[in-house]
Amino acid sequence: MVKPFDEQPGIISVVSGYTGGTVENPTYQQVCTDTTGHYEAVQITFDPEVFPYEKLLELFWQQIDPTDQGGQFYDRGQSYQTAIFYHNDEQKRLAEESRELLAASGRFNKPVVTPILPAKTFYPAEEYHQHYYKKNPAHYERYRIGSGRAGFIQQHWGEQK
Repeated sequence: MVKPFDEQPGIISVVSGYTGGTVENPTYQQVCTDTTGHYEAVQITFDPEVFPYEKLLELFWQQIDPTDQGGQFYDRGQSYQTAIFYHNDEQKRLAEESRELLAASGRFNKPVVTPILPAKTFYPAEEYHQHYYKKNPAHYERYRIGSGRAGFIQQHWGEQK
């Protein structure tokens, strides 16, 4: 989820990490056990004058399968499920509106199930997870294609922006 946002004007930073759970300072190994309640997530700092929240939502929907309750592509389990974490009532309202519009669009033949949840403490992931697409570009691209993500995005959204 880092690369598509990282490349946009107005995005100040994108940090990989974990949120939504009950364990303080979880590790990747802990989160992957699906016992901490955490989701793998990204924390995006952005300039809303350049890249408004609505554009963040639009780009987010174009990176995931919002109809999959069990994870994403090859990655299965609670920690890989999608979610939007909001920080205020306006973000919640806009996220819910965007989800409703997506569900009504007819783009998917299954219900949109991505929850919209209040933000909890965000814990940055280990350094080797940060900007993985830059550190391991060949592996990142092979996985993006091999997992089915690239094909899914192409099928439902066309060429990536």
